[in-house]
Amino acid sequence: MANLAPLAERMRPAGLSDYIGQQHLVGPGAILRQAIEAGNIPSLLLWGPPGVGKTTLAFIIARQLERPFFNLSAINAGVKEIRAIIEDAVKLRDEGQAQPILFIDEIHRFSKSQQDSLLAAVENGLLTLIGATTENPSFEVISALLSRCQVYVLQHLQAEELKSLLQLAITKDAELAKKKIVIKEYEALLRLSGGDARKLLNVLELVVQTLNQQEIEIDNGLVLQLVQQNMAIYDKSGEQHYDIISAFIKSIRGSDPNAGVYWLARMIEGGEDPAFIARRLLILAAEDIGNANPNALLLAQSCFESVKVIGWPESRIILAQLVTYLASSPKSNASYEAINKAQAAVKQSGDLSVPLHLRNAPTGLMKELGYGQDYQYAHAFENNFAAQEYLPDKLSGTVFYEPGANPSENKLREHLKKLWKDKYRY
Repeated sequence: MANLAPLAERMRPAGLSDYIGQQHLVGPGAILRQAIEAGNIPSLLLWGPPGVGKTTLAFIIARQLERPFFNLSAINAGVKEIRAIIEDAVKLRDEGQAQPILFIDEIHRFSKSQQDSLLAAVENGLLTLIGATTENPSFEVISALLSRCQVYVLQHLQAEELKSLLQLAITKDAELAKKKIVIKEYEALLRLSGGDARKLLNVLELVVQTLNQQEIEIDNGLVLQLVQQNMAIYDKSGEQHYDIISAFIKSIRGSDPNAGVYWLARMIEGGEDPAFIARRLLILAAEDIGNANPNALLLAQSCFESVKVIGWPESRIILAQLVTYLASSPKSNASYEAINKAQAAVKQSGDLSVPLHLRNAPTGLMKELGYGQDYQYAHAFENNFAAQEYLPDKLSGTVFYEPGANPSENKLREHLKKLWKDKYRY
């Protein structure tokens, strides 16, 4: 098996019928599948975690549409390579051939000038761009290019989908099918994969190659033992990056500044983009600290702006200050939970009517219809507060924000109790 392509590559599906996961996009009747089957896809960005099928989906689209296909990785390609492909696309157009597809993996790693070089070709339809990214396109893709692309969000594969992939591998792969492989327990395989199909197949291949037997029974203990013995092989795909950022965030959330600084150092030594780290910390400040210490978000924003100006190596000092501050700060996810509850209520209740007294009344007719009538301007009352209804009637009294158990939010809770008395149960 030494000269074979990796198992993950051998198992790459050729068509949508073999594609596992992302049914919200490519399942029967789903929006992207309809576009593919119609043969008329726009330029698009595939945003999702590693190993969920972004690259595979791009290959399937090109194959099904029978279009010329160009493939670049933003890690080792630049403006020169983009211009060469654009020249090839012009030749194809002049020869009357189909519009080519340009797939760019990790497009978020392209600089502004590199992304700018794509604009004209995308805008005039010279080629169809498919970009794959693990980062939020709103932050990483320039607005001019983003506005010309549809964004599709890919999700982590579910446990049953990953199990199906494993079964396909041991029964359909030409090499593995020669052996008698039985998977008795899945937990360790799934946990090590983290929802990443490529990593899952890498681990399976590692186990099979290490044992080198015709009959193999795979259980949790065996998987953990072999992966620990061969960690260098397991990590060769470069996905350790995502494990380290996970450990980094969880250490700060867990109020351990020592671990936080250690994982920060690992990312610095690995050459991570300082803006990527700062952006993660900006999110954490709101999600995990919130109103327990509102200054955390301000400091995180200041850090984010600073590292964009300064860069390495000095940014490490600013990031270290922020990491130790956030890790040492009181924690609360109350705001995060509040918006989750509110969005769940919106999805469940639908578009509830805005109470008449809260509606805007820019015209005489609207005023006659009662828009804005009986609204009480809070600043006209004692303590700048008027006890009136601000939610739709169906949700009256619903508590979305429950202040956390920390000094800062305890004060907020007491203030809200004093204002609302029994209306909201704080």
